[in-house]
Amino acid sequence: MVGIFRSPAAEEKLAILSRDSQYDLACACATRENEHRRRSQEDKWIYPVILPNGGRTFLFKTLLSNECVNNCKYCPLRAGADARRCSLSPEELTRTFLSYYHARKVSGLFLSSAVSKDPDTTMEHINRVALQLRKTQFKGYIHLKIIPGASDAAIRQSLSLATAVSLNIETAGEANFKYLSTTKNYQRDILRPIQLISKLTAKGSDYSGIKQTTQFVVGASTETDKEILGYSWKLYKQLRLSRVYFSAYQRGAGAPELPGENSKAANKDLLVREHRLYQADWLIRKYGFQAGEIPLNPAGNLSLTADPKEMWAKEHPEFFPVNLNTDDPQRVLRVPGLGQVMVDRIMAFREAGVRIRSLADLGKLTKLLKKAEPHLTF
Repeated sequence: MVGIFRSPAAEEKLAILSRDSQYDLACACATRENEHRRRSQEDKWIYPVILPNGGRTFLFKTLLSNECVNNCKYCPLRAGADARRCSLSPEELTRTFLSYYHARKVSGLFLSSAVSKDPDTTMEHINRVALQLRKTQFKGYIHLKIIPGASDAAIRQSLSLATAVSLNIETAGEANFKYLSTTKNYQRDILRPIQLISKLTAKGSDYSGIKQTTQFVVGASTETDKEILGYSWKLYKQLRLSRVYFSAYQRGAGAPELPGENSKAANKDLLVREHRLYQADWLIRKYGFQAGEIPLNPAGNLSLTADPKEMWAKEHPEFFPVNLNTDDPQRVLRVPGLGQVMVDRIMAFREAGVRIRSLADLGKLTKLLKKAEPHLTF
């Protein structure tokens, strides 16, 4: 018996491609309920993004194609995988995005694609969407995915059109990468273009206002959290990336020969590991921790049972107690249970000449705030 499958129309293709774009998180990460992605009435992903000024915008996020020649073994869309394949033309996607934009449903675009033929052909299609949008006088947010192996010329064109770009680093180091792909070269196709983008977006360069992000796939290979954090530190400090994202590999989605498929870690543990990496990343980016200060177990991984700030406090009893009325704000930030908002409130009390006599003076004693109590003096 022969089955006949019709070609999906543009709207149906967009529903498939926007769903498949969920595997790339390098544009937004939810920390509060109202920051989570959501589906539109048309069954497409709409991603919230927090802007530098504290405002919020919604990105229209999709793939241009899910037809891929690469065999990234962690990816459900890899070559040879059982997936419903389709592509949109740059013109179809441009028209659809503009209809959403003019209806005020979204204010920006995150555009990625599988590698449907070769890196530069795919980049030409991605860049053509951005070019068409800029020609319509669209001045809003455009995040473009840089395809591994793209030429320098294609990367430069993306930077001339985008607000932000990202190329996923995928894992920490070539030794771990060898398990993930045989069609890409880690040094040539991933690290070198990330370094080039950093150079082209450096202060004083032609593209100095363009942001660069990346993403690790966590748990598909043999990498440790120590390796991931070490690479993240270099990406922030040496290459000045705006954000590093982490995506837990979901066992069963990839090829069975991956090390992650044979791991004893359940999917829920991989999600906790992802969460701990975000917490450690926050300590580095916001709280002044050095990568080498993040507490790890003998295997080089973060604790799955306690957050890294709590673990650091347990390992450094000599640092405590911290005096809420006199100590430097950077010391106060190292107290478990106290975040930036609470520390700002404490500093406001000081500026007003109000002496803090107990945690109750700061507001309701939440479960999180109670974590701070053993580490404080007044």
